[in-house]
Amino acid sequence: MSSPVKIHFQSFIKIDRRKKEAIYMQIVYQFINAVKHSILENDDRLPGSRKIAEELQVHRKTIVAALAELQEQGWVKTLPNRGTFVKNPELSPGEVEKTKAFQQPPEKAPFQFRKEFILDTPIEERPEKLYFTDGTPDDRIIKSEELVRFYASVLKRKKQAETLPNPTGGNLFFRDQLSYYLNLTRGFHLSRDFLLPVAGLEQVLSILSRLLIHTGDVVLVEEFSYFLPNMIFNQAGAQMKTIPVDEDGMDIDFIEAHFKPGEIRLVYINTNCQYPTTASLSEKRKTQLLALAEAYDFIVIEDNTDVEFSSVKNKTASLFSKNNGKRILYVGSFGRFLNPGFQMNFLIAPKDLLQEATKYLNIFGKPDVMMEKALGELIHQGDIHRYQRKSKKVVTERKEHFADLLHSHFKDRIKFTIPSSGLAFWIRFPDFFSLTHLQAKAKERGLLIPSICLYQNRRITALRLGFAHLNLQEMEEAVQLLAESYEEVIPILP
Repeated sequence: MSSPVKIHFQSFIKIDRRKKEAIYMQIVYQFINAVKHSILENDDRLPGSRKIAEELQVHRKTIVAALAELQEQGWVKTLPNRGTFVKNPELSPGEVEKTKAFQQPPEKAPFQFRKEFILDTPIEERPEKLYFTDGTPDDRIIKSEELVRFYASVLKRKKQAETLPNPTGGNLFFRDQLSYYLNLTRGFHLSRDFLLPVAGLEQVLSILSRLLIHTGDVVLVEEFSYFLPNMIFNQAGAQMKTIPVDEDGMDIDFIEAHFKPGEIRLVYINTNCQYPTTASLSEKRKTQLLALAEAYDFIVIEDNTDVEFSSVKNKTASLFSKNNGKRILYVGSFGRFLNPGFQMNFLIAPKDLLQEATKYLNIFGKPDVMMEKALGELIHQGDIHRYQRKSKKVVTERKEHFADLLHSHFKDRIKFTIPSSGLAFWIRFPDFFSLTHLQAKAKERGLLIPSICLYQNRRITALRLGFAHLNLQEMEEAVQLLAESYEEVIPILP
């Protein structure tokens, strides 16, 4: 017996109670339309009338009446003890056989193909209402309606000649505006020629892996570190080596003690907010790393994608600023506090490297010229500064509230430092216990703690918990559930 169709009826049936037309007839017309457009296919078995009624939030008698009408018109057929099935009366017998033969591909391909277990993502689905992340913004803060007007204004303009893309570098207006914005907010002195906007961080890293890494090259990353660059560089054939991290960031002395000149191809580092510990690279170690890069002849990729969420007023200079980009490739983000569709990443590097990198945009995704134009207008009109101020204010309030909640619910049973940058806390437990057990107990209570937030080995039991995507009420509920789960795993001693 076949299973009922898994398509949600709400996806193709929209009931308008303001219409004079009977609801059951609205369902009939939209059902027929769905069959004609192959949303529902011939011989699909329908769920029971009660289940359809619950999904569409109508009385069961309404569904019974609709099915009766559909059966009279020949669009469904009810078989005793088997169920109700879709029947398209407009199909000829030959067409019916075709639809049976060509419904969907097989579950397993009948041919060999390359499988990359390196690229298996640890990101999980989030069915729970409440969940933590490893540190993501809340795109509800800046209303999407405000952002859409910039995009709409670009589309409505009669003269679109100025929005035509540069054959190799996307929208020049946006690159000019972005370089101006970065010079203003980060103390750079850039022209657009040294800046390449790219939509996603994974695209930036994939391009760099193609340009810089050969099989067997040694790439150094921070201990634990972010999965995305690790998997991309690993897939490119790099030998990945981890370097210890403490409160001053990556241990540069360790590199000097364990590697020789010429052995290292590149170092990937987050100097502003190390993932996952949120530590910043100290000024002393920045100087050490730059000197070592010259002496050992390696490249440094500086990831500074969290700098927009820094609460430090007098920000220290980046490696890129200190080195003028001679051995430093700077990866940054723009507008992470905006709706995801309006966010942008970028690469700052020598001009000839960017010219070569631009070629890969044909593979990894050409620029959305209209979106770049809209983002350029966002900067040009000054709204980006207003949005950033609003977002930083909310993030600061949430950060302080999250710290207060952790203190209130856990007291001295955890250790953490309020991060100066980024959107996550690094929370360490003095007691050893199973974090997966904690994860399971939290899930029973309706709280998801993703596996990418769990860090445990012989030396450490820690969580990286994002706070910024939660409003104050959601945050209170989430921390309460986390504390209850923790107390069940490790009961409080009398």
